[in-house]
Parts: sequence; C-alpha cells; structure tokens
Amino acid sequence: MKLQRKNRLRALSLGAIAVSGALALTACGSDDTSGNGGGGKETNANANIKCDDAKGQLAASGSSAQKNAIDAWRKVYTTNCKDVQLNYNPTGSGAGITAFLQGQTAFAGSDSALKPEEIEKSKKICTNSQAIDLPMVGGPIAIGYNVPGVDNLVLDAKTLADIFNDKIKTWDDKAIEKLNPDAKLPSTKIQAFHRSDESGTTDNFTKYLKGAAPSAWPYEPGKSWEAKGGQSANGSAGVAGQVKQTAGAISYFELSYAGDGVQTVDLKTGAKDPVKATVDNASKAISEAKVVGKGKDLALELNYKPTAEGAYPITLVTYEVVCEKGNKKDTLAATKSFLTYIASEDGQNVLKENDYAPIPSEIITKVRSTVASLS
Repeated sequence: MKLQRKNRLRALSLGAIAVSGALALTACGSDDTSGNGGGGKETNANANIKCDDAKGQLAASGSSAQKNAIDAWRKVYTTNCKDVQLNYNPTGSGAGITAFLQGQTAFAGSDSALKPEEIEKSKKICTNSQAIDLPMVGGPIAIGYNVPGVDNLVLDAKTLADIFNDKIKTWDDKAIEKLNPDAKLPSTKIQAFHRSDESGTTDNFTKYLKGAAPSAWPYEPGKSWEAKGGQSANGSAGVAGQVKQTAGAISYFELSYAGDGVQTVDLKTGAKDPVKATVDNASKAISEAKVVGKGKDLALELNYKPTAEGAYPITLVTYEVVCEKGNKKDTLAATKSFLTYIASEDGQNVLKENDYAPIPSEIITKVRSTVASLS
C-alpha cells in the first residue's frame, strides 16, 4: 500500500460523520464514523453486482476493524446500485451487536462471533429464526511499536503476554534481548496501550495470548481489557496514533492502521523463522480455521499455535451478523444485494488491495450459499 493512500485512509478513520435517528449505528468501539464517503483503494466500478429490487437506506454498524474495507466496498456498490444509501458506523463490535439486537440496524459487523446469549436475544428480532455469523473479512492484527533505533523486533506469545500484563517494563529486558540478540535495545520504559472501548480486536488479541501463552496470560479473553496496568485509547486509530507519537509505545491494531513510520513486530511461532504481519501470512493462518457454528451459523475457531512457515497467528475474522430468516422487509433486498457483492470474487478481491485477507475459498463458498438463502 502506498504511503499516500495510507495517509488518506488514516485521515478518514479519524474523521467523523454523525448519523442520527435510525441511522445512529453503534459498534466495536471506534472513534470514527462514516457516511457514504470513505477511503479505500479505487476499485472496479463495473463489478458484476445484482441490485435486484434493492433501494432505500441500509443502516449497519459495528467493527472498526473493517471500516476501510466497507469504505472501499461502498464506493463500488453504490456506484452500481444508485437507489441504495449505505451507512456504516464503525463505533465498535460490542455496540454494533447491541444496536442490531435492538432492531436499529439491518446487520452488524463484529470481530467476534455471537455468544449463546446473544443468539438467544436475536430470536426477538429475527421472526421465527435467529441471527447468524457470516465471516466476510480477514486480516492480521499487527503489533505496532515505537522504539527509537530498533527497526526490527521479534517477540513471542509469552513475551507479549508479559509486556501487556505489566511484567516486562523496559525494552532492554532479558526476555526481549534473548529474542533480539543483534538489536541495540534501549532502557526506555515500555508504554503498553490497549483499547478503552469494547473491541473485537481486543477479544481476538487476548484469545491469541490465552491460546498461545496460557500460563503467562491469566485473564479470560473478551472485548473489554482485563489486565492491570498500561494505558488506553479509543478505537484502532486511537491506539495506533499513540504508538506513532509515544517513544517506548507498543499496541495492537489492524494492519490497515499501521504505517507512517509505525514499525510492526515479527512473531516467533512454532515455525523455523519469525513471521511478519502481512495479508498473505494472515490468510495462511485463517485457512486452518474450523467452522464451529451450528446450522447456517459460520462462526470459526482459529488456530493460535500454527507451525506452518509464514502463518501469522494474531488474526481476526470480521463477521457480518444478520438474521437467517425474519429480516426486515424494507431492507432485505438491499441487505442481500450488498452481502452478495462483498462475498463475491470481486468483493473479496477488494480486501487484499486494502491490507485485508480474503476469506478462504472453502469458507466463503458457504457464505455465498447462506446469503442467497436469507429471507
């Protein structure tokens, strides 16, 4: 991704367009919102999109992690389906699910699959049915750091857990030195930043820590940060901004928020060589995921201890959460039309152009079939 486009994306992610009334979409804890404008690389405006009877306002909300993907998709979709006004408010996975369960939105974006109690609640708005998870966006969660003089940094799961659990306090700690024998590590104090809002990114990052280093991470994974110590900032743009401007800082955020001089950690896994946070490496890890949802629910279980060369294990999958049946009649056509496009080959190709990982073919094929059956 070129620097110019990254600057544009970052500026957009920091902007905010208020959406009121039925469009007051709430979501995964971001400090940005977006109307019909947005960033993303220019994509094919002549994509094979079936608008059918889609029209009117399509309100959705949720994950800030997929904001840049939604922006890119929206440019193409609304160019082809001019009768649809798509509004996505990326204020966080947790709030996005809440808004959906309150009937405020047609679908939600979430970086975590629905919990059993949320599925139960969804039966109140999904007539004679329930909500389901449709994996649509993949990508690496980068570990960004700001350590002057250190351009390459390798960390493993246990060391990361100790850093974010306030056990390792300076950059010249012996555990970090052991992983980076050739680096000139300063005695600078570590400034670990986490999300202040409920975030699916936090959920996925802590699932990695718990799954890969259970003895070092005593907390249960979740959208809210549980560990002691550290500092907080709102949204992916917020923590990324803190890393950029704070010497000694480290945090976690989607790869699309990295850039402008922000270095990212290479992970030591069970593979021979440390693994970089790239789209292709995230795809290798996601391809090992298993579908664990029941029926047409396509919730995935990720492997946090890959041994394959180049598989980057700190990944997230963003789901579009929608009713299997009983969707609102006035937005059903637009919902199906938009979800059909983003699950298509053209739609998935947009992801890689914007630092996201397409969903593996064996999974996205099931998503396409499920979207076609929505009613």
